[in-house]
Amino acid sequence: MFRLVVALFALAALASAQRHAGLPPPPADPFADPKNDYLNPLRYIANNTLTAISVALVLAVGLAQTFLVIRYKTRWMLAMVIGCYTFALGLALRFGLHSQPRSHGLYIAEYLFVVLSPCAFIAAEYVLLGRLAHFLRADEHLLIRPQRITKVFVLSDLSTFLVQATGGAISASANSVKSNKVGSRVFLVGLILQLISFVVFVCVFGNFLARLRTHAPATWNAKGWKVLLGAMMVSFTGILVRSIYRVIELSQGYAGHLATTESFFYALDTLPLFVAISVFVVFWPGRWITSPEARLGGVEEKESGSVEMGSREGVEEGRQ
Repeated sequence: MFRLVVALFALAALASAQRHAGLPPPPADPFADPKNDYLNPLRYIANNTLTAISVALVLAVGLAQTFLVIRYKTRWMLAMVIGCYTFALGLALRFGLHSQPRSHGLYIAEYLFVVLSPCAFIAAEYVLLGRLAHFLRADEHLLIRPQRITKVFVLSDLSTFLVQATGGAISASANSVKSNKVGSRVFLVGLILQLISFVVFVCVFGNFLARLRTHAPATWNAKGWKVLLGAMMVSFTGILVRSIYRVIELSQGYAGHLATTESFFYALDTLPLFVAISVFVVFWPGRWITSPEARLGGVEEKESGSVEMGSREGVEEGRQ
């Protein structure tokens, strides 16, 4: 709740900062020239067709993941599921912006849900890596213990978010263009630090794979689990593309080319995030990772010295 209040405050400050005294009167018709309408925070009219398609697809992923959480009893993936619904809600608010393009209230709410929902996706990735390492009996190959990965990176995420909130607060109290620019730059620093945090996490993930391959070749050569590994890599890529886009977007300003072009929003934000979450509908982690209490997981050593990992169903059948 605290993060929500701070985010609303920061976004309201940034939105209000766009209003400057001395500007000519805005067009009487908000649909006539949206790109030059400084009262329109998007600087374009949201396309209802694209909004409907994106909402339907993200909502479908959320519903599918809800079923999978229940089917495979993987409550530890709930963060991603919740993120799907909040992301869909943020996208749906663009219907309102289509009808009321000058509504800063709708813009703030839309921006809030669209920009913050990926934090839930990232949190799910943090949990997933810890579960995978624990399941493979490979905890010792992680630079950070599985039990601490989520805490460390979520704390990092919160810290970088607070930096962004500080930037918003500076903009809110600014009484000059210079002070407003300082606030925007602080906000940008927060986004950059958030990106760095995720990049560090990806490096921890890469180091884990390298050490696993070197020190636990039997587990590395296990059949099946690398499909999940591939899905995680695809998801990481989608999140990284989106994060880089957001950093560049803010570096140009809220009236920059990226921020005021709808096609970039869908191509570099919505689509990469959709790929990041939808890949787990096909390759749901619960199909490979059994109950976290069952540390043995699906790894079984054979007489030949090879190792095989099957799906949850296969493992359970093998134990009977």
